[in-house]
Amino acid sequence: MAALDLFGRRWALRILWELRAGPLGARALLARCEGLSSSVLYQRLRELVASGIIAPSADGYELTPLGTALRDALRPLDEWASVWAKEQERDDQQPTEM
Repeated sequence: MAALDLFGRRWALRILWELRAGPLGARALLARCEGLSSSVLYQRLRELVASGIIAPSADGYELTPLGTALRDALRPLDEWASVWAKEQERDDQQPTEM
């Protein structure tokens, strides 16, 4: 349950998503996460570092081996979300009956 508590916190999964392709600094993360405040970013970064999922690096923050394993585990969820979004888009384009 501790993992769900961590990942359920606002912006945690988004930060991990943005780090999926490689390290990023705090400014880059703020730019990619519109609406994220710097105070919340630094709180989430501290939590994710403490959990062993990300680590500070010369280029900012990066996924650890544990974080990379999590990224790989979330890949099926990302694929499902893509299918779901297409279904939602298709439903939104259907004319509604009166």
